[in-house]
Amino acid sequence: MIPEKIRLTKNNELLVRWNDNVESSVKLSNLRRNCPCAICNSEQKEQGDKYIPIYTSEQLAIEKISPVGTYAISISWKDGHNTGIYEYKHLRSISKIQEATN
Repeated sequence: MIPEKIRLTKNNELLVRWNDNVESSVKLSNLRRNCPCAICNSEQKEQGDKYIPIYTSEQLAIEKISPVGTYAISISWKDGHNTGIYEYKHLRSISKIQEATN
């Protein structure tokens, strides 16, 4: 499963068309909440079930999306956060969660 096309929507979502003809979308807030970087993971572990992040509009604005090899994308957010590498499997799993909660 590899993205064929990734784009941002006007509804603050990341829309992904996968090579198996599935389209999925992830709200940018959900994408940021599920950032796989070490800093975000440690924040989530420290807070536990009480972890409810509140983001500014700058924290939810994507500046750049870059491919990482053939297995992931890197997202640079406008607030400077850019250490999360979203493996395609992770990206697809959080989009499924997103679809299931709507």
